[in-house]
Formats: sequence, structure tokens, C-alpha cells
Amino acid sequence: MATTDPGGVRSLNDLSWPREQARADGRSRPRFRQDRRRPQAPLVSRLSRRVLTNILIAIILVVEIYPLFWILTSSFKSQDDFTSQPLWSLPKHLNFHNYVTAWLTGDLGTDAINSLTVTLVSMIVILLTGSAAAFALEVMIWRGRTSILLFIIGGLMVPGQLILLPLFTIYFKLGFTNSLAPLIITYIGQGLPLTVFLMATYFRSVPRELFEACALDGGGVFRCFFSVGLPLVRNGIFTLGMLLFFSIWNDLLVALTFNSKPSLSTVQVGLLNFNGQYGQVEYGPLLAAISIVIFSMLIVYLLVNQRVMRGMTAGSIKG
Repeated sequence: MATTDPGGVRSLNDLSWPREQARADGRSRPRFRQDRRRPQAPLVSRLSRRVLTNILIAIILVVEIYPLFWILTSSFKSQDDFTSQPLWSLPKHLNFHNYVTAWLTGDLGTDAINSLTVTLVSMIVILLTGSAAAFALEVMIWRGRTSILLFIIGGLMVPGQLILLPLFTIYFKLGFTNSLAPLIITYIGQGLPLTVFLMATYFRSVPRELFEACALDGGGVFRCFFSVGLPLVRNGIFTLGMLLFFSIWNDLLVALTFNSKPSLSTVQVGLLNFNGQYGQVEYGPLLAAISIVIFSMLIVYLLVNQRVMRGMTAGSIKG
């Protein structure tokens, strides 16, 4: 209740006092909350912080961009330029013959076809089987699915180097050596655990009401998976596809272990074959081949960069 002093004037401590009465009396309600805004930093401190940030960004750009620039410029050098000039020097003239040698003599075209074959087949199989397994483990309800999911995720803890020798023995006894089959099988086995784990996260973010509506409309498991599940997690599939593509394309250890035929070499193995007479390295064609591989992959990534960023955050929020 409001209190009054002996003179009949209301006290300002009454919080229920109408605002109109306060205005009529020429008074205002007291402010009980203090202004806790942080004091702004001095202008010199803010400018110095901005300059320091710009310097760090410039250093990072130099560290990232200069090696690419050096590889590109060095790919136009002749063999004499590498032996008589400093490494950081620019080429005296543009020697495009290095790219012709890398593509034809170095057989980079055949290596690229082999890498594309292995990468695309492995990636498609991993995405299809991994997405189906994640759908069954996350959306469908059945006994033991949590244990199966943990068992599959446990495959991420097995180092790939430990299984190369047993796999080589198995492939040799089965007669799979000197073919692309061991590479595809090994890449599928290595990529499935991570794919199942991440795709289960994407399916977890899809509302269950959509799958229930599909089931009420008479849709079976396959229809719910292909018509409802896959379209809703397409960003995740696209992101995982790009990650798998780059990881398989850039792999050297598996491709070098299970294949010894030059005609079946992948790009990364083919880069080891740019040797001249008496083991002399042909630096010009080698750097030209490296430039073709690096900048082609860089162009692919720049084209799909935004889609990859959307896919990486698509499964972070449920609902």
C-alpha cells in the first residue's frame, strides 16, 4: 500500500504508484537498475588491436599463399634454373613443355582416371551404405541398435597403418593384388565408421513426425528413407561426399601398398615416378604435375565451398 507523510504527500517508494500521478506531481519513479555498460576502450587501444589483427591475418595469408605461388612459378622453370638459380627466383621464361611432359610422358592422365575411378566408386558406396546404416540405427527402433552404433564408431579408433599388412595378406591369397579392387575395399572400410557416425547426427536433427507421417501414408522403410530421409539430409551427404573425395584422392599409403602396376597407379603414386636417368628428379615436370593436381582440387573446392559450409552446420541443431 502507498504511505503518506503527515502533509498528505505520497511516498516515492510505493512501486504501485500510477505513472500518471507521478507525472502530475512532477516526479518520476526511481530507477532501481544501475547502468552496467562496460566502459569503452580507449581509441589508441582499439586501433592497436586492429593493427595487430591485420598483421596476423597478413602473416597467415603469406604462409598459406606463398607456397602455392612458388609451386606455380617453379613449374615453368627449366632444369638448369633449379641447379643454377636460387630456389626463390622467378623463371627466366615460361616453359610450358613441363606441363606437356607431366601429362604425356609422366602419364598423369591415366593416373587421374585411376584416381577418379577409385574415388568415385568408393565415395558412392560409402555414402549409400553409411546413410542406410545411420537411418537404421538412428530412426528405426529395434533392440541393440545403440550397441551396434558404438561398435561401428569403434572403428574410428583403429589406426589404418595397423591393418595394412593383414589386408595385404588377405588380398594376396584372394588374388586381388595388382588391381583397383583392394583400394576400393580398403577405402570403403576406412570411410564407413565416420560416415555412419556423422549421418546419424544429421538424421537425429530431422523431426520424427515426418517419418511417422510417411508411415501413416502407407510408406515402407525404403520409401521413408529415399523419399523423406535422404532429401532432408542432402547437405550432410554433400559435405561428407566432399570430405571423402579429398581424403581418398590425396591418399598415398593405401594406393602404394596394394598396387605395384604403373598402369594402375593413382595420382599420388604417379607423382613419385618423375625421375630421370640415374634417379635424377625432373623438378620442372614434377612441379607441373603437382600444380595440376593442387589447383584443380582448389577450383573444385572453391565451387562447392558455400555448400560445404551449410552442410557442416546442418546437423548441429535439432528440430
